[in-house]
Amino acid sequence: MDLQQAVKYRILNLCNERQITLNKLATLSGMPQSTLNSLIDGTSKNPTLLTILRICLGLNIELKDFFDDKIFLD
Repeated sequence: MDLQQAVKYRILNLCNERQITLNKLATLSGMPQSTLNSLIDGTSKNPTLLTILRICLGLNIELKDFFDDKIFLD
């Protein structure tokens, strides 16, 4: 699994755990929903650390918590 896929699955898992939609996450993160959609549908092949940081802020987690998942070990 490449980094883009791992980020995609991590975002989807975090949204599922918190029972929020991508639209809600976009609102909480202060970014356009199209940015998140690009990450999820694979249009964006190289997510920036700033984008992931904004997602973390929206989810009220630290960046280290985002990457603290077994999905990133593969």
